[in-house]
Amino acid sequence: MQGALVRKRCLGLLLAATMLGACAGAPKGVLAPVAATVPGASRVDMLVATTRKTAANPGEMYSGDRGPALSYADITVSIPPDSVRQPGTVQWPKELPGNPATDFVTLKAETLDRPEAAARLRHTARAGKRHVLVFVHGFNNRFEDAVYRFAQIVHDTRAEVVPVLFTWPSRGSVLAYGYDRESTNYSRNALEGVLRRLAQNPEVAEITVLAHSMGNWLVLESLRQMAIRDGRVAPKIRDVVLAAPDVDVDLAREAFRDMGPGRPRLSLFVSQDDNALAVSRLVWGSSGARLGAIDPSTEPYRTELARENIAVLNLTAMKGSDALNHGKFAGSPQLVALLGNRLAQGQTITDSRVGLSDRIVQMTAGAAATVGTAAGLAVSAPVAVLDPQSRETYGEHLRNLGQGIGDTAEGAVDLATAPARALGGR
Repeated sequence: MQGALVRKRCLGLLLAATMLGACAGAPKGVLAPVAATVPGASRVDMLVATTRKTAANPGEMYSGDRGPALSYADITVSIPPDSVRQPGTVQWPKELPGNPATDFVTLKAETLDRPEAAARLRHTARAGKRHVLVFVHGFNNRFEDAVYRFAQIVHDTRAEVVPVLFTWPSRGSVLAYGYDRESTNYSRNALEGVLRRLAQNPEVAEITVLAHSMGNWLVLESLRQMAIRDGRVAPKIRDVVLAAPDVDVDLAREAFRDMGPGRPRLSLFVSQDDNALAVSRLVWGSSGARLGAIDPSTEPYRTELARENIAVLNLTAMKGSDALNHGKFAGSPQLVALLGNRLAQGQTITDSRVGLSDRIVQMTAGAAATVGTAAGLAVSAPVAVLDPQSRETYGEHLRNLGQGIGDTAEGAVDLATAPARALGGR
């Protein structure tokens, strides 16, 4: 009975978030470089390491599929003048090519091999920036989502860092929670290797790792592996910022312990009204909270955090910029400034672009159950006619449903496909 009440409450919270409105959607191919920027615009140059597969569309660069090996890229993003934007926000182009006077646009997007990536890092570090910031995104992020969000963070923090984005294969869909989670496990060795090579580079003085949502699991596992393999986490990795971690508390305890006493300084950003983490808790059937949703003032967390010397910033009282309250600190100008100050002293970041139809599917399915997924597709079909982001993902949701249910849920297929016919085959 109590579990049903908790589920009902969480679904109610997600319904309220849904009513706030749907994303307008952004065109695909935003990483196709434009010819030039405009006066007053800013540039963010980043080195990218990814376990994603190369996309068929050059303007996307990498897809949500898993690549056979680690790949590298050199990307430059132009950010519109500060007079036309608010800190903490990403101005997505409404059409292509984007307008650098008002939109985030791409100036350069080139693939690199490993020696070229190392040379690019050495060149930047020798120019005076010896502090590397590694960002690992969360669930439901396409490649371009991660690139533009990281560019926003680097720009708005005003931090003098070498930006390195590690992006793992995420489908960019709320129905792909299981796939995304397994993709983080698939990427553990790759991230560990990237961090080790950064630490071994004599031009690099220190490394800060910033993780969001499901990306925290990837970071904790990779650092844990490094500590077990090498006897400790590399000393140059001095700070790890865990933002809204979608990680089981018990598993986090194990990772902290396995990293040993010489582990990096840990900072934890939590929010008890994080509705995305509330759904994650239901998906995993956990009796305890996700790490990013704990109340650090209550036991046993208060004592444990103090004993482990983990700094905590509780963001519960702050209004979120995203409907699910899952990316608070990257969307708040004050917190972005705080992050920049932290980096200088030696940063929702959102699982972005969730359409209205996606949210309805997530509510009914809990991102897991087949019958719930079918019901969500049935309810959300009319919405998908109106909401561009929903139109983009509805067909993929339907195909994934059909692949997953086999011959045991024909009724669920009928439930989902009947309203889908109104979409003209989408």
